[in-house]
Amino acid sequence: SVEPIKDHKAAIKKVIDLLLDEKVGVLSSMDEIEAVGHRMVHGGEEFASSVLIDDNVLDRMKECTDLAPLHNPANLKGYEASKEVLPDVHQVGVFDTAFHQTMPPSSYLYAIPLEYYRKYKIRRFGFHGTSHRYVFYRYCKLTGKDPARTSAISCHLGNGASIAAIKDGKSMDTSMGFTPLEGLVMGTRSGDLDPAIHQFVINKEGSDIDEFTRILNKESGMLGLSGKSNDMREIIEASRDGDEVCRMALEVYCYRLKKYIGAYLAALNGTDVVIFTGGAGENSDLVRENSAGSLDSLGIELDRDKNLEMNGKEGKISRDSSKVEVYVIPTDEELVIARDTHECVNKSSGDAATFMS
Repeated sequence: SVEPIKDHKAAIKKVIDLLLDEKVGVLSSMDEIEAVGHRMVHGGEEFASSVLIDDNVLDRMKECTDLAPLHNPANLKGYEASKEVLPDVHQVGVFDTAFHQTMPPSSYLYAIPLEYYRKYKIRRFGFHGTSHRYVFYRYCKLTGKDPARTSAISCHLGNGASIAAIKDGKSMDTSMGFTPLEGLVMGTRSGDLDPAIHQFVINKEGSDIDEFTRILNKESGMLGLSGKSNDMREIIEASRDGDEVCRMALEVYCYRLKKYIGAYLAALNGTDVVIFTGGAGENSDLVRENSAGSLDSLGIELDRDKNLEMNGKEGKISRDSSKVEVYVIPTDEELVIARDTHECVNKSSGDAATFMS
C-alpha cells in the first residue's frame, strides 16, 4: 500500500531515503549531498538570476509571497524542510520569473495608472523562464550559434502554456503577465480575457471575484471550451472521432498561439527559430502544424513529414528552404536547476552554451 506523505519534511526525508537506497539509490552517504536547488515560482523584481539562499535572500523571497500566494508559500516550505533535514548543505533558489527580468518597460508595463506599478509592482513578470532559457541555449548548442547573436520564439506548451520572444539571449517579451493566467489558452486557464468580463459575469451569476478568478484558473482553457478534458491528447482524439466541440477548442488554442507567433515575429523583426517544447509542444504534430504550418509568407516553412516523425524527439521540423527554422526541443528544467545550483555554490560563471549541453 502507498503511505501518504504528511508534510514537506517527510517528503524530503523520503527523497533522501531513495537516494541512499541500496537497490535504486545513487549515493552511499548523505555527506555526498553538497547542495539543494529549489524551483521558486516568483522572484518579483528582486531576483534576475539564481541565488545562494541566506537570511537576507530569504527575507526578500518572503516579500514576494503576495505576488504568488498559491505557489511561493509552498516553495518556501520546501526550502525550510530541506534546511531542517540538511542544515549544513547549501540551498539555492532558481526563479521561474528571473529570465524575463530583461524585458523592457514597453513589454512589462500595463496601461493602467502608473502609481499601481510604483506602489504594488503590478506589471508583467512572465513565467516558465527556466524552460524558455533551457530550450534557447539547447538550440544554440545544437546549431553552433552564438547566443548573443541569436533570436528565438520559444513555445512552452504544457498544461500551463507560454510563449517568449528572445533576442540575443535575452527575454524581450512573454505571454504570461502579472500571474500565469494571462496569454495563451491553457489546460484549465483562460489566457487573455477582456477584464470587464469579470464584472459582467459576477453581476449575472450573483457570485464574487474570488469565485470567478477560481473558474478562470481551474475550469477554463481547454477544459472550459471542450467541456471534457484539459488533456490535449484526449481532446485531439475526440476531435478526430468527430467531436465538433473539441475540434473548435483545438482551433481556438492553435489560433491564439499562431497569433502570438506572428506578433513576436514582428516584435523581434524576424527570428532565427521557433521552438516547440512542453507536453503538447513536444508530442503533438497537430498543434505544431495548426499553429506554424501556414506561415510561409512570414518565412516559416514546416516540413510535414519531419513534423510527423518528431513527436517525443529532438530536432528540426522545418524545410531546408525555410528562412526561419522550426525545432522541437524537449525541455529539461531540472538540469537548469542542477547546473545553476552548482554554479552558485562554486561561484563560477561558466559558458552558457556549454552549460546547457
